[in-house]
Amino acid sequence: MEPFNIKIERESQEVTLTILPTDDGYYKVIYYGGILGAITKDGHANTWTQVPEEEVIAGELPLYHHVDEDDRLQLVFSEILAQDIGREIDEERHVS
Repeated sequence: MEPFNIKIERESQEVTLTILPTDDGYYKVIYYGGILGAITKDGHANTWTQVPEEEVIAGELPLYHHVDEDDRLQLVFSEILAQDIGREIDEERHVS
């Protein structure tokens, strides 16, 4: 599966995230060239959850770290954010 972009709204701002499907069955969430986190879909419960950071294989991408001097929105990867991203993936790709 090829990478694709989704948009979510945070603090009244539209944020574009790149979603990178992996062969390991989870999706890396990329924000400004770094890995914000990863999510996976539980087929039985039909819910999206965070993949523990230590289980995410970063590969060539660095982990994302917010820099206070940047004008970009500070995103904190949380279970709520993971579910919001998952809903957008479902809408974009009809993942089941």
